[in-house]
Amino acid sequence: MTVVLELQSALRADLKDPFGPVSTDTTAVLEAAGTPFVTVGDIVTYHTLEAGRVPDLAVVDERTERAAVDDEVSAGIEDDRFDRVRAIENPPGTLTAALLEALVDALATGEKTLVRVDGEEDLAALPAIAAAPDGASVCYGQPGEGVVHVTVDPRVRERVVDLLGRMDGDPPRAFDALGLDRE
Repeated sequence: MTVVLELQSALRADLKDPFGPVSTDTTAVLEAAGTPFVTVGDIVTYHTLEAGRVPDLAVVDERTERAAVDDEVSAGIEDDRFDRVRAIENPPGTLTAALLEALVDALATGEKTLVRVDGEEDLAALPAIAAAPDGASVCYGQPGEGVVHVTVDPRVRERVVDLLGRMDGDPPRAFDALGLDRE
């Protein structure tokens, strides 16, 4: 397992502000969602599936707010609802080469893909936003508030890429893996 980027504590405050509007209405989010549609987090993925939509890409780790998800949520995210299931390792506070590759591959294939993370998927929304095409939707949980719905566009992508570029590790490798043109 190769860690490409690691979030240092000084950047944690930059993640407090959501990258899009926060909602508690899954139906409204799904009605406004573009394609591809990406979910990051077990609770967001569970509610999306319960509302009848299978995300194009879902990233889960069987945890919510550092605790195990309940059995109903775990059972509700069934592998057989997806075309492909990938299992990868990604330690807390990091983005590994395997996670970056899984996200880019899933977005490129067009097959509905579930990425099961051993470790933590909390930062996966960042590279998903960076790699997704304009008009895509990336949804992730905002603890205690609801779901953040990010409609990918150049402005939000630049905000995310700036944050990735300030993380510890090898940002050029991450940008290359995500197909971004950066120095």
